[in-house]
Amino acid sequence: MRYWPGVVAVALTATVTVMPGFAVGALAPAIEAELGISRTTVGLMISGFYAATALGSPLAKRVAVRLPAPLSFAVAAVAASVVLLATSQADRPITMAAALLPGGLSNGLVQPVAGRLIAVRVPEHRRSLAAGVVGAALGAATFLPGLLVSLVLPAHGWRTALLAAGVITLVPVAVAPLARVPPGPTPTRTGRDPATYGVTGVLVLWALAAALSATGNNAVATYFVPLGTHAGLSATVTGNLLSLSALLAIAVRLAAGALTDRAPHRNPAVITGMMLAGGLGLALVAISTPVTFVLGAVLAFTAGWGWTGLLLATALRLVAGRAENAGHTVQTGIYTGASIAPYAFAMLSHTVGLSGAALVAAAAALGAATAMAAGARAAASRTVSGAAAARAGRCSRPAPGPHRRR
Repeated sequence: MRYWPGVVAVALTATVTVMPGFAVGALAPAIEAELGISRTTVGLMISGFYAATALGSPLAKRVAVRLPAPLSFAVAAVAASVVLLATSQADRPITMAAALLPGGLSNGLVQPVAGRLIAVRVPEHRRSLAAGVVGAALGAATFLPGLLVSLVLPAHGWRTALLAAGVITLVPVAVAPLARVPPGPTPTRTGRDPATYGVTGVLVLWALAAALSATGNNAVATYFVPLGTHAGLSATVTGNLLSLSALLAIAVRLAAGALTDRAPHRNPAVITGMMLAGGLGLALVAISTPVTFVLGAVLAFTAGWGWTGLLLATALRLVAGRAENAGHTVQTGIYTGASIAPYAFAMLSHTVGLSGAALVAAAAALGAATAMAAGARAAASRTVSGAAAARAGRCSRPAPGPHRRR
């Protein structure tokens, strides 16, 4: 079965369903000025969007095995469009916050279904690349708001920018039928795979790593424009830089997926290195000069966000035959961190300033790399233990007895 059209359809859907959070964040200065609200209030609204995704992920995992994949993706895209159109008309913060919550819930449908589609339709030697294509959605979701800030906002205002985003989000509905998943259960390996012994602890550590890394990177992505202007760049230049950084992030995800497909067992080490590099980028952003901001932003977007697809592919490899669990783990981790980031970053920026808040984000990235490495060690030890147990079980089988003479 041809699988790339389906993977691209999933990636487009994942792009538009997460875009409400990034679009409101990129347009936050204009929204704050017109509605007379603080950065903390906007951060709380965006946190509510991501929290709805994280909390709704267990339900989405169950829905993933019951609804046809194209229907799930179409519903999620239409919901994102309605959310953006509703937020464009909001005249009070409570109205905007209420409009964002359903979008967060529908966004939770994407990753579990994406994990199932990749597990069923994509050959194992192409899964890191396929997951990288889906993971590139986070980069693309920041690219479009960056264009809105630089092209639409100056001439037409934030409401028109959100209206334009609402129309764009309907595009994946047309290609949703390409994301069909063959009926029947996900194929599993025969016998007991030693690599699946005791994986719950590993998944918890990797979800924690995703949450910590997403906390830092999502905060910077959400408040990219305020951080850029604080570093001495104009809003237009910052918006263009946001779009460029998003394009680089997409390229890194695709390249990392293609390269790691040659040696997928090295994925955990690559992810750990990316998280560390992303932390370095956040530290450079904290210095708040034009040069260090540009360098740090590029590094944070490329390396700091480049691991999302690889983590999905790694989790799929760890829990073979339970694709929804892999997608659920990655989604819960990422969006838990994303739900914490906007409000926490806004509060920190009022207390210790934007530079201090960016430095805290860098520390979160360091903690993420530590948790990822710990999970990789636990996975390796469980694999060795499981293989030893399997060998012991085979050696302990009694030899067949002699045939009795008649």
